[in-house]
Amino acid sequence: MVRSSIKNKLIAGAAALALFASCKNTIQPDALYGKWKYVKIENTSVSSTSNVTSEQLESEEPYIQFSKNDSLLIWWGGKVLSHGSYKIDGDKIQVKEILADRKTREFPFIVSKLDDKNLIFETTGDDGAKVTAVKE
Repeated sequence: MVRSSIKNKLIAGAAALALFASCKNTIQPDALYGKWKYVKIENTSVSSTSNVTSEQLESEEPYIQFSKNDSLLIWWGGKVLSHGSYKIDGDKIQVKEILADRKTREFPFIVSKLDDKNLIFETTGDDGAKVTAVKE
């Protein structure tokens, strides 16, 4: 009888843990659509410790725009810095950037916060950064 009770508790605990682990943040498309003004950029790369200053952000006026047709545009210093398409994958935005020679490259934006006013995402790799943006 005691073994049965312990076994049931273990099974219930394992089920609860599996359910909790499967509940990662999922990006809601309607919350993502629109223009997001960059307000902070922190370098996360080990090779470089320089961050973009608030003065640079004010003068360059960067933003990212997500459209309902799955296209994105990154604007910096009065011109298009990057463009392409995106797909939502759980807590990630999978970006397919169109390069100048019409080749493409793919990479994720890992989203740690998204609500009706704030977006925080990170890129990884040698030029990794954490971007904080507010919806305009």
